Amino acid sequence: MPLPPFTDVGELPEGVHAASFEEVIARFGTGSERRTEVAERLRRIRDLAIGSGGLDRMIVFGSFVTAKAEPKDVDVVLVMRDDFDLPACPPECAVLFDHRRADDELGASDFWVRSANHSTSSSRVGVGGARAAGAGSWR
Repeated sequence: MPLPPFTDVGELPEGVHAASFEEVIARFGTGSERRTEVAERLRRIRDLAIGSGGLDRMIVFGSFVTAKAEPKDVDVVLVMRDDFDLPACPPECAVLFDHRRADDELGASDFWVRSANHSTSSSRVGVGGARAAGAGSWR
């Protein structure tokens, strides 16, 4: 199912909406130079998360997934597989698991959690609408 249209105030409807990574980039990563820049940050985060070997899915929220022309940054929850081994993570991916470093080096507010539910595709993305439901409600 495609992502829903924005509400009258330029936000997605409340909830968590499933989408492929490419759908998220196509919908939110164009329209201004800033959006393109932030989309590239998100792509870098996704690539690093895949490189960590433990990405199950991502949840993207905040101003990037609104109609705002100039989002400040990208906000992401990385849902890692339950068997993800942080100490074994490649050094170049470690920035994702340190909130301050991610903010400084990637220009992103990122968080991570473990999931015992393994999806088969790390290209699955949840997009949080205006008061998004918690990560556990999206599959």
